[in-house]
Amino acid sequence: MAITIYDISQLAGVSTATVSRVLNGGENVSPATCKKVTDIIEKYGYIPNAYARGMGLHSLKTIGLLCADSSDLYTARAVYLLEQELQANGYESLLCCTGFNQDVRKNYLHLVLSKKVDSIILVGSHFIGTTELENEYIREAADLIPIMLLNASYNHPNVYSTLCDDYASMYEAASSMICSGIPDILYLYNSKSYSGLKKLKGFQNALTDNNIPDSLQNILYYDKSSCDIENITDFIEEMTTGRPRFHGIIAADDVLAVGGIKYAQKEGLRIPEDISIIGYNNSILTACCTPALTSVDNCLEALTHQLIHTLLHVLAGEQTPQKVVFSGRLIERDTTRFSPSPKRI
Repeated sequence: MAITIYDISQLAGVSTATVSRVLNGGENVSPATCKKVTDIIEKYGYIPNAYARGMGLHSLKTIGLLCADSSDLYTARAVYLLEQELQANGYESLLCCTGFNQDVRKNYLHLVLSKKVDSIILVGSHFIGTTELENEYIREAADLIPIMLLNASYNHPNVYSTLCDDYASMYEAASSMICSGIPDILYLYNSKSYSGLKKLKGFQNALTDNNIPDSLQNILYYDKSSCDIENITDFIEEMTTGRPRFHGIIAADDVLAVGGIKYAQKEGLRIPEDISIIGYNNSILTACCTPALTSVDNCLEALTHQLIHTLLHVLAGEQTPQKVVFSGRLIERDTTRFSPSPKRI
C-alpha cells in the first residue's frame, strides 16, 4: 500500500505541515526533524504527489469551497460567512456548486484540487455518504490537503469537522413541544443527508422517551427538488387529507415550516392555539412570515468562525481538535406557546 504524508507524519511524530515543509526544502524545520522525516521518506520510497508539493511553502493562499446547492438559504449564508472570514485572513476562495450527484461531486473535487488550493471546505452534510466507498473520494483528497467539513462529521486523518449537534437540537425542540401538551406532531424533512438523518433520529427518540408511539404516517419526506412554499403547502394537504388532525408540526428546515404555516392558514387553523409549528436553521424566513416562526438556531455564524479558526491552525502546522461540536438553541417566537397545558385529546 502506498504511503501518504499522513503516514509519514505519524511515523515521525510531527504534523503534516512539517512533512510538507520538508518536501518543499526544509525551511523552518530543525535539522534533526528534517533528517527524521527524510529517513522515513527514503525507507518507504515515498514519491511526493504534485498536489502535496503545492502545500506549505508554495501556498497560493486559496481555499476551495464546495457546496451542493447555492440557492439553499442555509448554504448561501454559510458560503457568505466563510468567504468573509477567509478574506479577513488573507485568503481567496474558489467556489463550486456540485449538485447532489456523487460522480459530479468527485469531478468538482478533482478540479479544485488541480488548482493547488491549500485546503477544501465542504459546505453542508450532503458530501458525507453512508458507506466507506461513497466517502473514498474524501479520504483520497485528505491524503493531499486538509479537508474541512461544515456541519458534518467524518473520522479520518486530515479531515476536520465543525458541526451543530442536530440530534440533540431536534430532540430538545420535539421535547419542548411535547411538554407543552402536544403529543400528536407531524414531522417534515427534505434531506437524508448526515444532518437530515440526525434530526430525524432526534425527533423519533423524543417521541420514544415520552412514551409516544413513533408512527411512520406522521413523518413526511418531501423529496421534490422544488422548495416552492406553495408546493410544500399542497404536499402537506395531500398527504394529510382524511387523517386524524394533528396539533403540531416540526420541520427540519425553515422553508418547510413556512409551508406548514401556509397549510394551517389555508385550513383555518389558529397558530399557536390550534397548531404549533417549529422550523430549523433560524433563517431570515422566521421574520418574513406571519406569525413569526419559532426555530432552532444551529449557530451558523459560530460554526463558520470556528471552522476558519481550525483551518488557520492546521495550515500553520499547529495541533487542533479534529471535531468541534456546538449546541443549537430553540428560539421561541409566535408559532409556539411552551407554557405547560393539559394534553389535547
